[in-house]
Amino acid sequence: MTNPLFDIEGRKAIVTGATRGLGWGMAEGLMESGAEVVIWGTSEKVNAVAEEFRGRGFACQGVVADLQNRESLNAAFSRSLELLGGRIDILVNCAGIQRRHPSEEFPMSDWDAVLEVNLTAPFELCQLAGREMLKAGYGKIINIASMQSFFGGFTIPAYASAKGGIALLTKALCNEWAGRGINVNAIAPGYMATEMNTALLDPANPRYKEITDRIPAHRWGGAKGEDMKGTCIFLASHASDYLNGAVIPVDGGYASK
Repeated sequence: MTNPLFDIEGRKAIVTGATRGLGWGMAEGLMESGAEVVIWGTSEKVNAVAEEFRGRGFACQGVVADLQNRESLNAAFSRSLELLGGRIDILVNCAGIQRRHPSEEFPMSDWDAVLEVNLTAPFELCQLAGREMLKAGYGKIINIASMQSFFGGFTIPAYASAKGGIALLTKALCNEWAGRGINVNAIAPGYMATEMNTALLDPANPRYKEITDRIPAHRWGGAKGEDMKGTCIFLASHASDYLNGAVIPVDGGYASK
């Protein structure tokens, strides 16, 4: 028998960046727990992924969205709300991009792209979802922060700035919305074996050994977001009703060492 604290059966969710990696895993976890999910991706691949989920018996629809284009983002949200029957209970802001250059050479075009996708778009989605949740007096917003919310990283000034912003955005929205029924929290993934970290996963890269040696769990997180599922379900459920403004590391202990 499922503990009712963790019951999200019938809840309606949007998960961005859900065609692969961490977003895919969290979307799967929500659907495995009975939620209806609209997944977002940047290409028509999202519809194929949604069809695969439906083939497994899950309630899933796909929406194409360009998070660097605010008109596209707003249209995608409206379409998602329509697909969900006019209600959103859970928002997972997972979509993100990475650009790597030495800081003294970092192109402003890459800075603008990373900040738009990784910080501005999540704020706009929090705003759009928040308006709907405030009407209902209930909602769960789960932002995806990073170890770079705590540490600066190397050659990723835009990404680190955006993820630092996500941590404080989460706290700022908590201050305004916690007393009105909305929980706003963030998950800070540690080093995950996803496509975004391909450069770091090369054993020839000295950073690979440096990072791996620091992780008390002695491994990187799973490539398909399997290590993110439990925390995501917890934050989407009544079990987290008194947790607000938190940034939770899911990192194998990396931040503790």
